[in-house]
Amino acid sequence: MIDAPLDVWYAWLGLAVAGAVTLGVVSGLPTAPPPDAVSAAATVDTVAAADPPATARYRIAADRVRVTVRGVSLRADGGTAFAAFGTDSVVPVEPDGPLAGVALGDHPDGAFEGPGAFAVAVSTARAERTSTRGESAVDWTTGRTLHVRHVSWGETDVTLVLVV
Repeated sequence: MIDAPLDVWYAWLGLAVAGAVTLGVVSGLPTAPPPDAVSAAATVDTVAAADPPATARYRIAADRVRVTVRGVSLRADGGTAFAAFGTDSVVPVEPDGPLAGVALGDHPDGAFEGPGAFAVAVSTARAERTSTRGESAVDWTTGRTLHVRHVSWGETDVTLVLVV
């Protein structure tokens, strides 16, 4: 026989190392699929394309959410997923900001003195989410519902996105 006998110590050591590496790779694989960011972005795009006032809610199946003017990122045990918006009229809204009530259904005239003040608030919210530091500057949140509302008041036509 030309085969190497398995009583050689380095053969057993090689098999042990190969088994340990295989076990390490398998245990590092995710146990669940990544979250569905495409459906969340499609919900936002559908509302943005509809005539105002249009609203929608999307139940988030992820541990963390990050919404920017470019798209939505979802993070869960299965990994991280990003989907871009098909429109540029999206403005992410902070839950404690002045636009939160409007995103949840209030008319803008209840929160703002006029269309000009509403336009300033929208511009400020957009500027906060498009900082020169990039998307990494936007915090991940733990909200479970994505509220989307297309609002038009005065010269401002915007799609507000709020994670609560």
